[in-house]
Amino acid sequence: MATLIVSYPAAKGARFDRDYYLATHLPLARAAWSGFGLQSAEVLFPAAGPTPLVAMAILRFRAQADIDAALSSPGTAKVLGDVANFTDIAPTIFRADDE
Repeated sequence: MATLIVSYPAAKGARFDRDYYLATHLPLARAAWSGFGLQSAEVLFPAAGPTPLVAMAILRFRAQADIDAALSSPGTAKVLGDVANFTDIAPTIFRADDE
């Protein structure tokens, strides 16, 4: 199992459309990457109050090589291009060391 984490840092005045993210963006990512070993996608939203993040997505793939293949696939451009539709926050993308 390999994990790709996408986090959205909190910033005063930042825009993040949670409904769009869940209804449109997450299904777009699933569709783009399911053929490249994406096994699950989970989104966490912090509880109310001060927090360093607005949201975090945990994307689980079969292996690190699958993450490489997904990120270099043609569908990734569409996924990344959709970010501006729900937020003005630049996401932080990193891998967990779980292999």
